[in-house]
Amino acid sequence: MPSQNKTSEIAKKIDEFLDYLSVEKGSSPLTIRNYKHYLTRLIKWLNAKKINAKLENINQEVVHDYRIYLSKLGLGRKTQGYHAIALRSFLKWLIRNDYQVLAPDKIDLPKIPERQVKFLSGEQIDRLLNAPTLSSIQGIRDKAILEVLFSTGLRVSELTNLNIEKIDFERREFGITGKGGRARVVFLSSRSADYLKKYLNERKDHFKPLFIRHKGSVDPTTPDEKMRLTPRSVERLVKKYVHKMKLPIEATPHSIRHSYATDLLIAGADIRSVQEMLGHKNISTTQIYTHVTNKQLHEIHEQFHGRGK
Repeated sequence: MPSQNKTSEIAKKIDEFLDYLSVEKGSSPLTIRNYKHYLTRLIKWLNAKKINAKLENINQEVVHDYRIYLSKLGLGRKTQGYHAIALRSFLKWLIRNDYQVLAPDKIDLPKIPERQVKFLSGEQIDRLLNAPTLSSIQGIRDKAILEVLFSTGLRVSELTNLNIEKIDFERREFGITGKGGRARVVFLSSRSADYLKKYLNERKDHFKPLFIRHKGSVDPTTPDEKMRLTPRSVERLVKKYVHKMKLPIEATPHSIRHSYATDLLIAGADIRSVQEMLGHKNISTTQIYTHVTNKQLHEIHEQFHGRGK
């Protein structure tokens, strides 16, 4: 049966591509959501321009016009780059499935300024970790969250997906499946484990999530997932404590992850171990932290050795 229009064929293949990312590649829900957003924008643009294109007719001229459209939307270069990456990935998948389409390498990626890693100094981390007051279960929970984030370097989505049953308090460790479906073992410091126990001891519920919301009355029949703290909630609480302590940085849960990695490298951990602990697929992702630690070491060298002593 022929397709109703040419863009519906593309839409169908995009749906199949997203299924591939989810089922076969094990991409994270966030990655799939973003790719869907980027590629749906392409479909809407094709419809708006009345481009009745087959897959194989997505050529360089069409892509060029589409990228001009993206730039006129006022999107940042990084966001425009994400659209190009999504389209290239889609084309690669089509080629692997024997479709005759534009070669992905004909789509150039925009030059993006080198990523700046935002992290907290040791003194700033200490202030942040001590920010919550422990007079309420919410404060104890927040303290446990901050301690666990810095102790483990977890991504915020990994943290909020944790269930109580996964934590081995005797060994102070737990296993997770992170970005791209990669499994790794994560270790807790004794201090973070202690505050986690304190938080769980304060709870009188039977919900499975490790971190739950505590505002308002709680119905014990509420489904577990309705009680689970969301990544956005954790981002808000980190921001709240950063402002409370008047820290000179717009820190996020990911800033704490950066601080964890930087702290390990400055303390002498080898980069391969840090890569494993962060759950990075490629060592190049981890190497961004060496720029930070090298800069710090240079400053230390200047301070103590720069005068030719």
